[in-house]
Amino acid sequence: MKIAILGFGTVGSGVYEIAKTLKNIEVKKVLEKDLSKINIATDSYDEIINDKEIELIVECVGGLHPAYEFIMKAIQNKKSVVSANKAVIAKYLDEFLKTSKENNVEFRFEASVGGGIPCLASIQKIRRVENIYKFYGIFNGTSNFILDNMYRLENEFFTSLKTAQKLGYAEADPSADIDGYDVTNKVIISFALAYDGFIKNEFPCFTMKNITKEDILYFKKQSFVAKYIGEATTKGNEYEASVMLNLFPINALEANVLSNYNIVTVQSHTMGEAKFYGQGAGKLPTANAIIQDILDIQAKISFNPISIEKKYTYSSNLFKHKYVIRSNEELKGNFERIDRDGNNFYHYTKEITQADLLKLVEEKDYLVVKLSEY
Repeated sequence: MKIAILGFGTVGSGVYEIAKTLKNIEVKKVLEKDLSKINIATDSYDEIINDKEIELIVECVGGLHPAYEFIMKAIQNKKSVVSANKAVIAKYLDEFLKTSKENNVEFRFEASVGGGIPCLASIQKIRRVENIYKFYGIFNGTSNFILDNMYRLENEFFTSLKTAQKLGYAEADPSADIDGYDVTNKVIISFALAYDGFIKNEFPCFTMKNITKEDILYFKKQSFVAKYIGEATTKGNEYEASVMLNLFPINALEANVLSNYNIVTVQSHTMGEAKFYGQGAGKLPTANAIIQDILDIQAKISFNPISIEKKYTYSSNLFKHKYVIRSNEELKGNFERIDRDGNNFYHYTKEITQADLLKLVEEKDYLVVKLSEY
Protein backbone atom coordinates (compact mmCIF):
# COMPACT_ATOMS: atom_id res chain seq x y z
CA MET A 1 0.00 0.00 0.00
CA LYS A 2 1.35 3.43 -0.98
CA ILE A 3 0.69 6.16 1.55
CA ALA A 4 1.43 9.85 2.14
CA ILE A 5 2.25 11.51 5.46
CA LEU A 6 1.08 15.05 6.19
CA GLY A 7 3.68 16.65 8.43
CA PHE A 8 7.17 15.39 9.25
CA GLY A 9 7.44 16.37 12.89
CA THR A 10 7.69 14.03 15.86
CA VAL A 11 4.83 11.66 14.96
CA GLY A 12 5.11 11.93 11.17
CA SER A 13 8.81 11.06 11.19
CA GLY A 14 8.04 8.17 13.58
CA VAL A 15 5.47 6.76 11.14
CA TYR A 16 8.04 7.00 8.33
CA GLU A 17 10.67 5.29 10.49
CA ILE A 18 8.45 2.28 11.27
CA ALA A 19 6.98 2.09 7.73
CA LYS A 20 10.50 1.72 6.30
CA THR A 21 10.85 -1.58 8.19
CA LEU A 22 7.70 -3.06 6.61
CA LYS A 23 7.47 -4.57 3.13
CA ASN A 24 3.76 -3.90 2.58
CA ILE A 25 3.76 -0.11 3.24
CA GLU A 26 5.52 2.43 1.05
CA VAL A 27 5.63 6.11 1.95
CA LYS A 28 5.45 7.80 -1.46
CA LYS A 29 5.08 11.45 -0.41
CA VAL A 30 5.49 13.62 2.68
CA LEU A 31 3.77 17.01 2.89
CA GLU A 32 6.38 19.32 4.39
CA LYS A 33 7.23 23.02 3.95
CA ASP A 34 10.93 22.32 4.47
CA LEU A 35 11.72 20.28 1.34
CA SER A 36 15.25 19.57 2.60
CA LYS A 37 13.95 17.38 5.44
CA ILE A 38 13.35 14.31 3.27
CA ASN A 39 13.81 13.55 -0.44
CA ILE A 40 10.12 12.61 -0.98
CA ALA A 41 8.85 15.89 0.48
CA THR A 42 6.37 18.11 -1.35
CA ASP A 43 4.77 21.38 -0.30
CA SER A 44 1.77 20.78 -2.60
CA TYR A 45 -1.19 18.95 -1.10
CA ASP A 46 -2.81 18.75 -4.53
CA GLU A 47 0.16 16.71 -5.73
CA ILE A 48 -0.71 14.11 -3.07
CA ILE A 49 -4.48 14.24 -3.65
CA ASN A 50 -4.10 13.82 -7.43
CA ASP A 51 -1.73 10.86 -7.13
CA LYS A 52 -3.92 7.83 -7.85
CA GLU A 53 -1.28 5.44 -6.47
CA ILE A 54 -1.63 6.89 -2.97
CA GLU A 55 -4.46 4.99 -1.26
CA LEU A 56 -4.12 6.30 2.29
CA ILE A 57 -3.12 9.53 3.99
CA VAL A 58 -1.69 9.85 7.51
CA GLU A 59 -2.57 13.23 9.03
CA CYS A 60 0.11 14.45 11.46
CA VAL A 61 -0.17 18.23 11.15
CA GLY A 62 -2.18 18.63 14.39
CA GLY A 63 -4.63 21.35 15.37
CA LEU A 64 -8.00 22.10 13.77
CA HIS A 65 -7.04 23.87 10.55
CA PRO A 66 -5.84 23.02 7.95
CA ALA A 67 -6.07 19.47 9.38
CA TYR A 68 -9.87 19.42 8.95
CA GLU A 69 -9.63 20.53 5.30
CA PHE A 70 -6.82 18.04 4.57
CA ILE A 71 -8.80 15.12 6.01
CA MET A 72 -12.06 16.01 4.28
CA LYS A 73 -10.35 16.52 0.91
CA ALA A 74 -8.58 13.17 1.21
CA ILE A 75 -11.81 11.32 2.06
CA GLN A 76 -13.72 13.07 -0.73
CA ASN A 77 -10.99 11.94 -3.11
CA LYS A 78 -11.58 8.36 -1.96
CA LYS A 79 -8.41 7.99 0.09
CA SER A 80 -8.57 6.42 3.56
CA VAL A 81 -7.24 8.54 6.43
CA VAL A 82 -5.47 7.67 9.68
CA SER A 83 -5.03 10.42 12.27
CA ALA A 84 -3.74 10.89 15.82
CA ASN A 85 -5.13 14.43 16.00
CA LYS A 86 -7.54 14.34 18.96
CA ALA A 87 -8.51 18.03 18.67
CA VAL A 88 -9.85 17.75 15.11
CA ILE A 89 -11.38 14.28 15.71
CA ALA A 90 -13.24 15.38 18.87
CA LYS A 91 -14.75 18.31 16.95
CA TYR A 92 -15.49 16.74 13.56
CA LEU A 93 -15.74 12.97 14.07
CA ASP A 94 -19.34 12.86 12.86
CA GLU A 95 -18.41 14.54 9.58
CA PHE A 96 -15.36 12.34 9.02
CA LEU A 97 -17.29 9.10 9.58
CA LYS A 98 -20.27 10.19 7.45
CA THR A 99 -18.08 11.33 4.55
CA SER A 100 -15.84 8.25 4.67
CA LYS A 101 -18.91 5.99 4.53
CA GLU A 102 -20.27 7.93 1.55
CA ASN A 103 -16.94 7.50 -0.26
CA ASN A 104 -16.40 3.87 0.76
CA VAL A 105 -13.08 4.55 2.49
CA GLU A 106 -11.86 4.26 6.09
CA PHE A 107 -11.22 6.85 8.78
CA ARG A 108 -9.24 5.43 11.73
CA PHE A 109 -7.90 7.14 14.86
CA GLU A 110 -6.53 4.62 17.37
CA ALA A 111 -3.49 6.81 18.14
CA SER A 112 -5.66 9.77 19.20
CA VAL A 113 -6.29 8.26 22.67
CA GLY A 114 -3.62 6.61 24.78
CA GLY A 115 -0.78 6.96 22.27
CA GLY A 116 0.56 3.45 21.76
CA ILE A 117 -1.96 1.76 24.09
CA PRO A 118 -4.61 -0.04 22.01
CA CYS A 119 -7.42 1.17 24.28
CA LEU A 120 -9.86 2.25 21.53
CA ALA A 121 -9.53 -1.13 19.78
CA SER A 122 -10.11 -2.79 23.14
CA ILE A 123 -13.26 -0.70 23.73
CA GLN A 124 -14.53 -1.79 20.30
CA LYS A 125 -13.81 -5.44 21.09
CA ILE A 126 -15.67 -5.26 24.41
CA ARG A 127 -18.63 -3.59 22.68
CA ARG A 128 -18.93 -6.54 20.27
CA VAL A 129 -20.08 -8.60 23.25
CA GLU A 130 -21.67 -6.23 25.76
CA ASN A 131 -22.37 -2.69 26.89
CA ILE A 132 -19.82 -0.67 28.84
CA TYR A 133 -20.77 0.70 32.27
CA LYS A 134 -18.06 3.31 32.61
CA PHE A 135 -14.57 4.25 31.50
CA TYR A 136 -12.05 6.40 33.32
CA GLY A 137 -8.34 6.93 33.44
CA ILE A 138 -5.14 8.92 33.24
CA PHE A 139 -5.34 10.06 29.61
CA ASN A 140 -2.57 12.67 29.62
CA GLY A 141 1.12 11.93 30.16
CA THR A 142 2.16 15.54 30.76
CA SER A 143 -0.27 16.05 33.65
CA ASN A 144 0.72 12.70 35.14
CA PHE A 145 4.42 13.57 34.94
CA ILE A 146 3.79 16.86 36.77
CA LEU A 147 1.73 15.24 39.55
CA ASP A 148 4.20 12.36 39.93
CA ASN A 149 7.10 14.81 40.11
CA MET A 150 5.27 16.87 42.75
CA TYR A 151 4.47 13.76 44.80
CA ARG A 152 7.84 12.01 44.72
CA LEU A 153 10.17 15.05 44.78
CA GLU A 154 7.80 17.35 46.71
CA ASN A 155 8.20 20.11 44.15
CA GLU A 156 5.91 23.06 43.46
CA PHE A 157 3.55 22.84 40.47
CA PHE A 158 5.41 25.26 38.21
CA THR A 159 8.81 23.71 39.08
CA SER A 160 7.46 20.34 37.92
CA LEU A 161 5.93 21.95 34.83
CA LYS A 162 9.29 23.50 33.88
CA THR A 163 10.94 20.08 34.26
CA ALA A 164 8.29 18.57 31.99
CA GLN A 165 8.94 21.30 29.41
CA LYS A 166 12.70 20.78 29.60
CA LEU A 167 12.25 17.04 28.97
CA GLY A 168 9.89 17.65 26.04
CA TYR A 169 6.77 16.29 27.79
CA ALA A 170 5.07 19.70 27.92
CA GLU A 171 4.69 22.36 25.22
CA ALA A 172 5.80 25.98 25.65
CA ASP A 173 2.06 26.69 26.02
CA PRO A 174 0.96 23.82 28.29
CA SER A 175 -2.70 24.88 28.62
CA ALA A 176 -4.11 21.93 26.61
CA ASP A 177 -2.54 19.52 29.12
CA ILE A 178 -2.91 21.32 32.45
CA ASP A 179 -6.32 22.91 31.82
CA GLY A 180 -7.86 19.64 30.63
CA TYR A 181 -8.64 20.36 26.96
CA ASP A 182 -6.57 17.37 25.82
CA VAL A 183 -8.31 15.00 28.25
CA THR A 184 -11.72 16.42 27.30
CA ASN A 185 -11.05 15.58 23.65
CA LYS A 186 -10.00 12.05 24.57
CA VAL A 187 -13.13 11.54 26.69
CA ILE A 188 -15.30 12.65 23.73
CA ILE A 189 -13.51 10.23 21.35
CA SER A 190 -13.61 7.31 23.81
CA PHE A 191 -17.30 8.00 24.49
CA ALA A 192 -18.08 7.70 20.77
CA LEU A 193 -16.76 4.13 20.69
CA ALA A 194 -18.02 3.13 24.14
CA TYR A 195 -21.57 4.44 23.77
CA ASP A 196 -22.23 5.01 20.02
CA GLY A 197 -22.85 8.71 20.58
CA PHE A 198 -21.08 11.97 19.74
CA ILE A 199 -21.06 14.39 22.68
CA LYS A 200 -19.69 17.92 22.95
CA ASN A 201 -17.51 19.46 25.67
CA GLU A 202 -20.46 20.53 27.83
CA PHE A 203 -19.37 18.56 30.93
CA PRO A 204 -17.24 19.93 33.82
CA CYS A 205 -13.53 20.32 33.22
CA PHE A 206 -11.49 21.57 36.18
CA THR A 207 -7.93 22.80 35.68
CA MET A 208 -5.19 20.99 37.60
CA LYS A 209 -2.94 24.05 37.91
CA ASN A 210 -4.52 25.08 41.25
CA ILE A 211 -2.86 22.18 43.06
CA THR A 212 0.12 23.16 45.22
CA LYS A 213 2.96 21.42 47.00
CA GLU A 214 1.05 21.99 50.28
CA ASP A 215 -1.97 20.15 48.85
CA ILE A 216 0.17 17.22 47.71
CA LEU A 217 1.81 16.96 51.17
CA TYR A 218 -1.56 17.18 52.93
CA PHE A 219 -3.07 14.44 50.76
CA LYS A 220 0.07 12.34 51.24
CA LYS A 221 -0.51 12.49 55.01
CA GLN A 222 -4.05 11.20 54.35
CA SER A 223 -2.53 8.31 52.28
CA PHE A 224 -3.92 9.72 49.02
CA VAL A 225 -2.29 10.37 45.65
CA ALA A 226 -3.78 12.96 43.25
CA LYS A 227 -4.19 12.03 39.57
CA TYR A 228 -5.83 13.95 36.70
CA ILE A 229 -8.74 11.81 35.49
CA GLY A 230 -11.16 11.84 32.58
CA GLU A 231 -14.27 9.67 32.88
CA ALA A 232 -17.74 9.07 31.51
CA THR A 233 -20.78 6.89 32.14
CA THR A 234 -24.38 6.74 30.93
CA LYS A 235 -27.86 6.04 32.24
CA GLY A 236 -30.46 5.58 29.54
CA ASN A 237 -30.08 8.48 27.11
CA GLU A 238 -28.28 10.68 29.62
CA TYR A 239 -24.56 10.81 30.38
CA GLU A 240 -22.24 12.16 33.02
CA ALA A 241 -18.59 12.98 32.38
CA SER A 242 -15.85 15.03 33.97
CA VAL A 243 -12.19 15.98 33.77
CA MET A 244 -10.73 16.69 37.20
CA LEU A 245 -8.22 15.73 39.86
CA ASN A 246 -9.08 12.52 41.73
CA LEU A 247 -7.66 11.18 44.99
CA PHE A 248 -6.63 7.50 44.96
CA PRO A 249 -5.47 5.39 47.94
CA ILE A 250 -1.70 4.85 47.77
CA ASN A 251 -2.16 1.14 46.97
CA ALA A 252 -4.44 1.77 43.94
CA LEU A 253 -3.03 1.01 40.50
CA GLU A 254 -3.67 4.57 39.34
CA ALA A 255 -1.72 5.95 42.31
CA ASN A 256 1.31 4.00 41.11
CA VAL A 257 1.28 5.09 37.48
CA LEU A 258 4.54 7.01 37.29
CA SER A 259 6.12 9.61 35.02
CA ASN A 260 4.31 10.20 31.70
CA TYR A 261 2.48 6.85 31.53
CA ASN A 262 -1.28 6.46 30.98
CA ILE A 263 -3.83 3.95 32.27
CA VAL A 264 -7.39 3.57 30.97
CA THR A 265 -10.01 1.43 32.72
CA VAL A 266 -13.16 0.05 31.10
CA GLN A 267 -15.94 -1.54 33.19
CA SER A 268 -18.42 -4.04 31.77
CA HIS A 269 -20.47 -6.99 33.02
CA THR A 270 -18.53 -10.10 31.96
CA MET A 271 -15.10 -8.44 31.61
CA GLY A 272 -15.38 -6.71 34.97
CA GLU A 273 -12.65 -4.09 35.11
CA ALA A 274 -10.12 -4.15 32.25
CA LYS A 275 -7.11 -1.83 32.53
CA PHE A 276 -4.90 -0.72 29.64
CA TYR A 277 -1.50 0.70 30.60
CA GLY A 278 1.43 2.07 28.64
CA GLN A 279 3.02 5.03 26.90
CA GLY A 280 0.30 7.58 26.29
CA ALA A 281 2.34 9.68 23.87
CA GLY A 282 5.74 9.90 22.24
CA LYS A 283 7.16 9.49 18.75
CA LEU A 284 7.32 5.72 18.32
CA PRO A 285 4.41 4.56 20.55
CA THR A 286 2.01 6.92 18.72
CA ALA A 287 3.49 6.02 15.34
CA ASN A 288 3.07 2.34 16.18
CA ALA A 289 -0.67 2.85 16.74
CA ILE A 290 -0.94 4.67 13.40
CA ILE A 291 0.84 1.82 11.61
CA GLN A 292 -1.52 -0.67 13.28
CA ASP A 293 -4.49 1.26 11.83
CA ILE A 294 -2.90 1.24 8.38
CA LEU A 295 -2.34 -2.53 8.54
CA ASP A 296 -5.93 -3.09 9.74
CA ILE A 297 -7.29 -1.05 6.82
CA GLN A 298 -5.06 -2.96 4.42
CA ALA A 299 -6.26 -6.30 5.83
CA LYS A 300 -9.89 -5.08 6.03
CA ILE A 301 -9.97 -5.72 9.80
CA SER A 302 -12.71 -3.98 11.79
CA PHE A 303 -13.15 -4.76 15.50
CA ASN A 304 -16.65 -3.28 15.63
CA PRO A 305 -18.39 -0.96 13.17
CA ILE A 306 -18.38 2.64 14.45
CA SER A 307 -21.80 4.24 14.76
CA ILE A 308 -22.38 7.51 16.60
CA GLU A 309 -26.07 7.95 15.83
CA LYS A 310 -27.31 7.58 19.43
CA LYS A 311 -28.28 10.88 21.06
CA TYR A 312 -27.24 11.63 24.65
CA THR A 313 -28.04 14.58 26.89
CA TYR A 314 -25.62 15.74 29.57
CA SER A 315 -27.05 15.61 33.09
CA SER A 316 -25.40 17.14 36.16
CA ASN A 317 -27.81 15.24 38.46
CA LEU A 318 -27.20 11.65 37.31
CA PHE A 319 -24.93 10.29 40.06
CA LYS A 320 -23.56 11.38 43.44
CA HIS A 321 -19.90 11.51 44.45
CA LYS A 322 -17.75 12.81 47.30
CA TYR A 323 -15.39 15.74 46.73
CA VAL A 324 -12.72 17.74 48.54
CA ILE A 325 -12.71 21.52 48.12
CA ARG A 326 -9.66 23.47 49.29
CA SER A 327 -9.86 27.19 50.00
CA ASN A 328 -8.03 29.70 52.20
CA GLU A 329 -11.17 30.34 54.22
CA GLU A 330 -13.78 28.13 55.82
CA LEU A 331 -16.80 27.74 53.55
CA LYS A 332 -20.41 27.58 54.65
CA GLY A 333 -22.23 24.36 53.84
CA ASN A 334 -23.23 20.93 55.05
CA PHE A 335 -19.82 19.24 54.86
CA GLU A 336 -18.91 15.81 56.19
CA ARG A 337 -15.75 17.25 57.73
CA ILE A 338 -13.41 20.22 57.44
CA ASP A 339 -9.64 19.92 58.01
CA ARG A 340 -7.33 22.87 58.53
CA ASP A 341 -3.72 22.45 57.39
CA GLY A 342 -1.59 25.58 57.59
CA ASN A 343 -3.54 28.34 55.84
CA ASN A 344 -5.69 25.87 53.90
CA PHE A 345 -9.16 24.54 54.68
CA TYR A 346 -10.06 21.14 53.17
CA HIS A 347 -13.82 20.64 52.96
CA TYR A 348 -15.01 17.02 52.53
CA THR A 349 -18.47 16.93 50.98
CA LYS A 350 -21.13 14.30 51.48
CA GLU A 351 -22.25 12.45 48.34
CA ILE A 352 -23.48 15.23 46.04
CA THR A 353 -24.27 15.67 42.34
CA GLN A 354 -22.15 17.60 39.86
CA ALA A 355 -24.85 20.29 39.94
CA ASP A 356 -24.42 20.62 43.73
CA LEU A 357 -20.63 20.78 43.34
CA LEU A 358 -20.80 23.52 40.71
CA LYS A 359 -23.06 25.58 43.01
CA LEU A 360 -20.57 25.17 45.87
CA VAL A 361 -17.54 26.33 43.91
CA GLU A 362 -19.30 28.93 41.68
CA GLU A 363 -16.31 29.34 39.37
CA LYS A 364 -14.13 30.50 42.27
CA ASP A 365 -10.43 29.64 42.22
CA TYR A 366 -10.73 26.73 44.67
CA LEU A 367 -8.95 23.43 44.30
CA VAL A 368 -11.62 20.81 43.50
CA VAL A 369 -10.74 17.11 43.86
CA LYS A 370 -12.97 14.06 43.58
CA LEU A 371 -12.62 11.25 46.11
CA SER A 372 -12.13 8.31 43.81
CA GLU A 373 -14.53 5.38 44.12
CA TYR A 374 -12.15 2.95 42.44
